[in-house]
Amino acid sequence: MKYANQISEMINAFMPEALKSEQMDKFYCSDTMECRTGDKYTSPIEDILEICQNPVRQNAPNAFLLLGHQGCGKSTELNRMSEAFVSNGYPVKTVICSLDLDLLNISNSDLFILMGESLLKIAEELNCEIDEKTLDCIMNFWADGMEITASQEMEAAAIESGISAGTSGVLFHLLDVFTKIKADLKYNEEIRREYRKRISNRSSEWIDLLNHVADEISKRTGGKFPIIIFEDLDKLNPEDAWKVFDNYAASLSGMKFPVIYTFPIGLSYDSRFSAMESYFITKTLPMIKIETIKGEAFSEGIDVIREIVEKRTDLDLFEPDVLDKMIQFTGGSLRDLFYVINTSASRAVRRKSSTISMEDADRALEELKTSLTRRIERKDYKFLLNICGGNREVIEDKKMLLNMLEASVVLEYNGKRWHNVHPLVVQFFKDQELIKDVTP
Repeated sequence: MKYANQISEMINAFMPEALKSEQMDKFYCSDTMECRTGDKYTSPIEDILEICQNPVRQNAPNAFLLLGHQGCGKSTELNRMSEAFVSNGYPVKTVICSLDLDLLNISNSDLFILMGESLLKIAEELNCEIDEKTLDCIMNFWADGMEITASQEMEAAAIESGISAGTSGVLFHLLDVFTKIKADLKYNEEIRREYRKRISNRSSEWIDLLNHVADEISKRTGGKFPIIIFEDLDKLNPEDAWKVFDNYAASLSGMKFPVIYTFPIGLSYDSRFSAMESYFITKTLPMIKIETIKGEAFSEGIDVIREIVEKRTDLDLFEPDVLDKMIQFTGGSLRDLFYVINTSASRAVRRKSSTISMEDADRALEELKTSLTRRIERKDYKFLLNICGGNREVIEDKKMLLNMLEASVVLEYNGKRWHNVHPLVVQFFKDQELIKDVTP
């Protein structure tokens, strides 16, 4: 990604991808937390950073759930967190679950498998001398009684090359096995069931092996345990998320090393969520607020979003008032804003224009509005209109709220926790003459 000086470059500059470590200095906006939380000294990201690096936290929860709307900037904040951990000497691996797993068919066992691969990758990168017994146990865990000949292959490779079981050579071959396992997890239903059954039946054994590997890594790093981050789990639909976490909270939070899981924000309104808080440290990354609970424009939040855009492109590429309208009608959702900018820029390129016009923006906003309103039915209108009418804090129908949050039709803002209907859905209601004089 590079800074956009012309329309054709904006399409790349506003792709819906998180900033990577090497892009942070140039493109990251560090002033968003006050507009998210209502307090410049409050930050869920800093909270997790500090807790993970506290050396005296014995017998305390070591697993985290990070909640937040899709498109609020979680991935970028997690990458920044990872960068901070690494700069302080902590080895980190981020697992992009949507790449390695089928998110429509996912199990808690899958996370344990990817956790193991991540730890072994860290161990290989650090040249850790993992004891032979632990490596043998890992090899046998997967090779015993299954269609995997990893143990024999790795032992033969070790003998042939003259290396010991604790060297990076064996780790390399073991990681080859995990490459096969990951492919089967995603594409091979029959073998996937066998993997999951094995983890389910022998979970305590597998967790013990993971903790052994983490111990060896910590010896290499001066006592600093590895940290695993699971991305994209917030994209799971509610029932799949509960399938992964409900009844397995104790095991998923039972590592001696920190594990950070993203989690769907809507499920914080489910009655089952209170039980999760007994096992996990839960933190929420709020949306950037562009409107107050009273419906007045929140200039500080609008300015922050303008700064995020300005870090990526020359603002003169927007015709007057165009960017302001885009920000206003995307409600603080960076994902939605980037989509509208990208779509508008594509249209401007086709028009052979050097700037994004209001018509470009209107057509992109209309396209996004159509996508959002497809997610609701007439029976949902009363619930949404009630929020539009001012009932933004106390919402009794938690099941409906969960569904609307999941669909990104309702947005949640923190500091003081409250909700608003997505501005484009509000505009849809105005178009239908269902409400009047409501500023989106």
